[in-house]
Amino acid sequence: MTTPSQTEVGVLLTNLGSPDAPTPSALRRYLAEFLWDPRVVEFPRVAWWLILHGIILRLRPRRSARLYQSIWSEEGSPLIAITRRQAAGVEPRLRRRLGAEVPVVVAMRYGNPSIEAGLAALDARGVRRVLVLPLYPQYSASTTASTFDAVAEVLRRTRHIPELRFVGEYHRDAGYLDSLAASIRAHRERHGAAEQLLFSFHGIPQRYADAGDPYPGQCEATASAVARRLGLRDGEWRLTFQSRFGREPWLQPYTDHTLGELAAAGVRRVEVVCPGFAADCLETLEEIEGENRELFLEAGGEEFAYIAALNDAPDHLDALAAIAARNLAGWVEPETADER
Repeated sequence: MTTPSQTEVGVLLTNLGSPDAPTPSALRRYLAEFLWDPRVVEFPRVAWWLILHGIILRLRPRRSARLYQSIWSEEGSPLIAITRRQAAGVEPRLRRRLGAEVPVVVAMRYGNPSIEAGLAALDARGVRRVLVLPLYPQYSASTTASTFDAVAEVLRRTRHIPELRFVGEYHRDAGYLDSLAASIRAHRERHGAAEQLLFSFHGIPQRYADAGDPYPGQCEATASAVARRLGLRDGEWRLTFQSRFGREPWLQPYTDHTLGELAAAGVRRVEVVCPGFAADCLETLEEIEGENRELFLEAGGEEFAYIAALNDAPDHLDALAAIAARNLAGWVEPETADER
């Protein structure tokens, strides 16, 4: 097969997104886009519009802005800064694997840089074959499918659409699982093992799972696979869900409730890892390392350790490049055998 030109094939690396700034006005714009997505909030549109604009967007932006201020860095949003580093690390790895230039462009489902801007950047480089790689290892309609919707909406308005491939999930990918196990193992080598390891995933409403969303099963598969790699026995680890919103039941057990129960039961040391987050963000840095740490310690726990997301760790970038390379098969063939 002929090796493609530098601009023929490209990767759109996506994640959820962040506000443009940690301010109430920026949060209001961001939350209006995020919470209006019907994949995120499955609720009658007219009633939800009244709740969203009449209550939530009047109250939540100011509180959320304070939370974002606590994690904001000189680079801006940690999520976006890390995703940019991930793209910068995946691109040369693809070049080495495939023997061809494959541009990797960052885009966010909500906020900036947008999906539309990312696709436009690839188009400007002459890319006619686009691989979309959402950084959601576990599939959910509220994340992965929503990204597909956004890509499709942009292309619906495009005269000359590119060929398209889409990575739906990679929750069982060996490189991803090995990276998770290695990060936990490295943490324990430095600090020792805690009594309990919690695999905390972002939750979704229980009714989404009841309607057929495969997300909880994929979270269980990931956590179990990593536990096996670490040689953990039953009772040494737990699967929990965080970040619930609103009053209806979400996937359980809840991370915060579990931490309180563990402390009350006499568990003094816990570790929490968040395998569903490819990059550290508000939900890991503020919710887990901040709020949940405080909750556990106030309930009687003594040591709380958050094990950072995989971020731009070299083995994580290797895994992402391998996933992309496999999904580019047929569009571009490697000149040499794959090497991790």
